[in-house]
Amino acid sequence: MTEVHPQTDELIITDDQFVRVLRLNRPERRNALSESLKMQLITALLDADEDSEVRVIVITGTGSAAFCAGADLKDMHQNDQAGVRFRTPMNRVDRNVFEVVYEMKKPTIAALNGSAVAGGFELAIACNLRVTHAAAVFGLPETKIGMGANFGSVLLPRLIGVTQALEMLLTGEYISAERALEFGLMNRLVPAEEVLMQSMSLAHTIAKNAPISVRRVKAVALRGLDLSVASALRQDPGMNPYLSEDRQEGIAARLEKRTPVWKNR
Repeated sequence: MTEVHPQTDELIITDDQFVRVLRLNRPERRNALSESLKMQLITALLDADEDSEVRVIVITGTGSAAFCAGADLKDMHQNDQAGVRFRTPMNRVDRNVFEVVYEMKKPTIAALNGSAVAGGFELAIACNLRVTHAAAVFGLPETKIGMGANFGSVLLPRLIGVTQALEMLLTGEYISAERALEFGLMNRLVPAEEVLMQSMSLAHTIAKNAPISVRRVKAVALRGLDLSVASALRQDPGMNPYLSEDRQEGIAARLEKRTPVWKNR
């Protein structure tokens, strides 16, 4: 992998061919999301979505203790003690980082190097695909500390159904990686040392496909969830792959038994 863009202490950005990796780098705080890290992550995500050389985005964390422990509670407590006004997640001047991840045009993969709880779990489920290992645990403990799990309360029922989601939300208890796999929250459960490697393999498999088609099927699949079948079939988001040069190239390459050369147009 090669480093791109100026690096910071909190977020490491690297490229591997058409895959951009964003690594949360606060292992001493279990990669908790400080306000500065959230802003850096939002900027990096938007940059990646606009970069024509990036086809897939992988988000991971530093170390083995955690993928992300959510909001930095120590920072939050210090702000409370200092009398700093607390704004609710959807009532801030900056964008909600989980919403930014969810709205990305390009596929996103969470390489869960460790446990993901609270906002860290919300970050994970905002991604399209998730890879983890057996020792990791997941959950939304917000009811145990007087928070609201705003994003998780909306998205989790859509991913695993209302009954199981409500049990997780109301109890605040964690679930194992095996249970998360049973719920369909995880795509792959692999040895801990292979999480990033398997995530990158998955990312490269996707990146080899026609980028216009990849963006299209993601948009149609996710937006269609809230539509009738008739309306979902008539969606036309973004560039239309059926009318693209890449469609012609893909068919020609298949017939000629060669690797297609995508032009993203």
